[in-house]
Amino acid sequence: MYILAPSILAADFTCLGEQMRMVDEAGADYFHIDVMDGNFVPNISFGIPLISSVRKATKKPFDVHLMIERPERYIRDFYDAGADLITFHYEACGSIGDTIDKIHSYGMLAGVSIKPNTSVSVLKPYLTSADMFLIMTVEPGFGGQDYMDVCTDKIRELRRMLDEKGLGADIEVDGGITRENVEYVMDAGANVFVMGSSVFGGNIQENVTYFKELFDGRNRS
Repeated sequence: MYILAPSILAADFTCLGEQMRMVDEAGADYFHIDVMDGNFVPNISFGIPLISSVRKATKKPFDVHLMIERPERYIRDFYDAGADLITFHYEACGSIGDTIDKIHSYGMLAGVSIKPNTSVSVLKPYLTSADMFLIMTVEPGFGGQDYMDVCTDKIRELRRMLDEKGLGADIEVDGGITRENVEYVMDAGANVFVMGSSVFGGNIQENVTYFKELFDGRNRS
């Protein structure tokens, strides 16, 4: 199943709720919410109060991406704020397995993310426990970067690893996904697509419709 997860980091924050409702009505599947602490990544974005505030703007799942050190400290807080899926970084967490279990204990889906320079082999111990794996296709921290083609082989390798075990975990990609490269990345094995400016730049409804029609066509085939 191909899933569109627009990143609110690229939205206009003077009318964030309105833009989220537009994206929702146009048919997006998730909302991707990047939480940055200025430590694990060189940027600070937003946190629990904003998530709680915009939770009432949509009933679509919140895909919360924690780009923070020691994410296990805040699992309950993000659950209370309205997260449905929490993805944390392999590079920022002391106990991956325990953090996955903690996320699951609150009834949420759990994802594990890796940076572009981290080998997908580190994910092998968690293939059967995590619900999703996020391969960063740019260096995390800032939106608007170009897709790093070196990450395509990592997507293929991870999909092969999952297929060999008969596992159906999602592979999410985040960074530089556009109309020009999305099918190439789909063919590599990704099925959850985070998009910022490709959705919120220009005509939001038209952008969502374009990607949803593409994904729905693939889902039916």
